[in-house]
Amino acid sequence: GFLNDINGRHLRAEHVAAAIDGAAGGPIEEGSVGGGTGMVCFGFKGGSGTASRIVDHPAGPFTIGCFVQANFGPRRNLTIRGRRLGPDLAEPALIDRTPAREKSSIIGVIATDAPLLPHQLIRLARRAPLGVALTGGYAYHSSGDIFLAFSTANGDALTAPKTSVASTTFVPDSALDPLFDAVVQTVEEAILNAMVANQDMEGRDGNFVPALPRDRVAAAFA
Repeated sequence: GFLNDINGRHLRAEHVAAAIDGAAGGPIEEGSVGGGTGMVCFGFKGGSGTASRIVDHPAGPFTIGCFVQANFGPRRNLTIRGRRLGPDLAEPALIDRTPAREKSSIIGVIATDAPLLPHQLIRLARRAPLGVALTGGYAYHSSGDIFLAFSTANGDALTAPKTSVASTTFVPDSALDPLFDAVVQTVEEAILNAMVANQDMEGRDGNFVPALPRDRVAAAFA
């Protein structure tokens, strides 16, 4: 790894158990947390980010939530709300003293309480890369992009007695567009949140990744 010794196998069973035991509800931490600690996004400190939207629907409202781990993109491509700011943010520079760096990637999980069928959840997951593209992520050769979507609805169908016929409800395909909007928006925002929530980090071998200069980004939109 670039910032950490990812191949050192330092994570042990007791760490996993402690993480599970310490799980709690409430706001999700963002930035350099958990698996996002060693991540770099557009040459700035990346990591974990989240966002959500409320979608109006006659049977709703429904919630779309997104969690990402962002570790991708060259700085020149960084785009924030339609403005390509990367070329204007060449400094502070990333310091790279490790010859071989990890390949880039992004993992995104879409969660919703909208009742959807499996093929519809696949369609939601396929919209996630559009949110990545809005930030300047173009799925280059070495990038590993993984997106999943799930729904918490229709739980009763799983517990139906064997002697009965289970039934589910679902949003018609023709009414999915507002959910697609929400997926694209939340993925874009979650990636930016992962960067905004971060600080500078120095890792192994003196490798250094600066945080996104929030003051300069704010000034660009003033």
